[in-house]
Amino acid sequence: MFYGIINICWIPFAGFVSFLVLLSAINKSVGVRKAYVNILLRIFEYGRVSIESASKVNQAIAKDKINVDQTPGVEQVDGSDAKESNEATNGSVLITRDVVLLPEAQESAHDKTNGTKKEEICFDFENCLDYVKSGVEAIIEDDVTSRFEAEELKSWNMLTRTNRHYEFISWKITMIWVIGFAIRYTILMPLRVLVCFIGVVWLTLCTAAVGNLKDGKLKRAVVSYVLGQCFGVLSSAISAVITYHNEDNRPSSGICVANHTSPIDVLVLMCDTTYSLIGQRHGGFLGVLQRALARASPHIWFERGEAKDRHLVAERLKQHVSDPNNPPILIFPEGTCINNTSVMQFKKGSFEVGGVIYPVAIKYDPRFGDAFWNSSKYSMMQYLYMMMTSWAIVCDVWYLPPMYRQEGESAIDFANRVKGVIAKQGGLVDLVWDGQLKRMKPKKEWREIQQIEFANRLKSD
Repeated sequence: MFYGIINICWIPFAGFVSFLVLLSAINKSVGVRKAYVNILLRIFEYGRVSIESASKVNQAIAKDKINVDQTPGVEQVDGSDAKESNEATNGSVLITRDVVLLPEAQESAHDKTNGTKKEEICFDFENCLDYVKSGVEAIIEDDVTSRFEAEELKSWNMLTRTNRHYEFISWKITMIWVIGFAIRYTILMPLRVLVCFIGVVWLTLCTAAVGNLKDGKLKRAVVSYVLGQCFGVLSSAISAVITYHNEDNRPSSGICVANHTSPIDVLVLMCDTTYSLIGQRHGGFLGVLQRALARASPHIWFERGEAKDRHLVAERLKQHVSDPNNPPILIFPEGTCINNTSVMQFKKGSFEVGGVIYPVAIKYDPRFGDAFWNSSKYSMMQYLYMMMTSWAIVCDVWYLPPMYRQEGESAIDFANRVKGVIAKQGGLVDLVWDGQLKRMKPKKEWREIQQIEFANRLKSD
């Protein structure tokens, strides 16, 4: 009986996995994922409309209650409730960014009496409050640390781990949320874990097999085909829907640089073409993938101590780029994961090598799942669990025209120019700050620059 049940379950699973491998092998899609995403968009839109309607009803009830409480002769039930309702209806924002820090010229009582104005600044203790308020706002939430948290959603995506919680605002939304929870954790997650396991095993076996081939055009063609097939299977483990734009600009050699959101960035790009990778050696799940990839194609992996040696990294990078037979090397110059709302400072190392730079902009749609990996908060296994219990991973990839370092242009200026192009295409905020502020304190010279800028604001004629 038990073996009969196993055989019955094994047949559809084997057929499902074989179907995925076949589609990846012929690089075709039947449109199931896109149809799935379109259905989700309709559900999200229905949820948005329902939530807005329920919120308006709640605000109207709260407003009526306030009016009743303020009516003479009517006993107030609870003053605290009225206060909370008033705050809810006002929708006041605690943190504002457009605060004018320079105090405005104040009129003295004598000037007001005579009806004249004098262009002079009179000190008033209230003038200090704007500075205090701006300082507190910077402590609570500044432009840098907010880039290392999950992106704020404009509307709820039916996931309870997001920053909005509306699962109990109405019984219809509650039913949709319960059904979605059941589908994600009882159907999608087990299937995705199975597909991910098979994809990793398949990648390991395939790379071990093609690694024994003799170097040459045949091996490079086989490696490109095999890696595309393997990463196509792995993309199914997160229900990835990837749209590539401007494929004529796809890199074929040299250095490819992209903004960095998560380790999935590599999977997203490798589904379309083969890249060589550069980075620190890892253990665990990432280490398995690194060793598998190293068997089939040239990659640059460093030990922890070697990765800090800039000259060693630059030398090995130049050696790789100088060989036209090597695939383009993929680099994330930010050096850490950012939450896909901005692009932070690019390290200049990859821009000092010389040659052509191929910029790539990656933008994820956070409505279906937050692809950002907060490595300070979640381990790799926790992150994979979150990806496999999300609705899907939807993203756009733009291949931008190749860029060259201009005569007399420094590596830093070149890096900033490339960063600006990526930010503009991806609709991201271009920030000058170093992403390593995620893990370290700001340098002394950075603090001094801000102190000088603040002192200049205090100066007046």
